[in-house]
Amino acid sequence: MIPTPEQAWQLLCRYNEGDFHRRHARTVGDVMRWFAVDQGFADEADYWEAVGVLHDLDFERWPDEHCVKCQELMRAEGIDESLIRSAASHGWGMTGADIEPVHQMEKILFAADELTGLIGAVAIMRPSKSVDDLEVKSVKKKFKDKKFAAGCSRDTIQLGADRLGWTLDELIEKTILAMRESPAVD
Repeated sequence: MIPTPEQAWQLLCRYNEGDFHRRHARTVGDVMRWFAVDQGFADEADYWEAVGVLHDLDFERWPDEHCVKCQELMRAEGIDESLIRSAASHGWGMTGADIEPVHQMEKILFAADELTGLIGAVAIMRPSKSVDDLEVKSVKKKFKDKKFAAGCSRDTIQLGADRLGWTLDELIEKTILAMRESPAVD
């Protein structure tokens, strides 16, 4: 079964009660939908969004089993193996699930997941507290400051850009544009 974005959201909410994790799931889902259209996969936008919503399904309750427990949870729901694989691939090299992102969507999720957190943190520091007027150079400045939003792995973001064949500036610019379109981002 391939869940709709709404079914993915309902499943996520069963295992994630905190506003932070729910908002992050919505943001990443919206960002993945935007990228699906941007990358020529508009007919797969619901799928990309569902993967984005479910990518951290297990993180709130089982952070030590992140990207492993989610596979078990999704299999119990009868979710298609391709979606399970895609969602778990974002933890490549960082979690117990060593599933290399190979599809364009998986590579984008790998890169953008961490980057949405960094961009969100930069936006909150601005007078507008918004991504609407955020520029790439502002994110790049904070990207270089390893103490700022220290939980956002710069190595993962850079590796994600490299695996996509994009410059870091390209990845940041596209992710900012995607976040501007997300109702989950203030």
